[in-house]
Amino acid sequence: MSEYLIPISIEYLAEGQYLATSSVLQGLIAQGRTIAETIEIAEDVARKIIESCIEHGDRLPKNLTVGQRPHSKLNIKIHVPIET
Repeated sequence: MSEYLIPISIEYLAEGQYLATSSVLQGLIAQGRTIAETIEIAEDVARKIIESCIEHGDRLPKNLTVGQRPHSKLNIKIHVPIET
């Protein structure tokens, strides 16, 4: 089993949902109610795109990282809503 690390961008939409896309994996578009749901959907979409490429003998994008998870630190900002 291989593991691919795919960078995604997540943006907040005016409708109150989140949209994930990838500059590396063309066709990856995922929308969800929360960031976690959007990431989960993006993972599923990415898996289906990669499996389809492999099944049909299509080339995978050159920028896909294959292998172990990086040992570097990941810095992100999280949105924490608080009612006051």
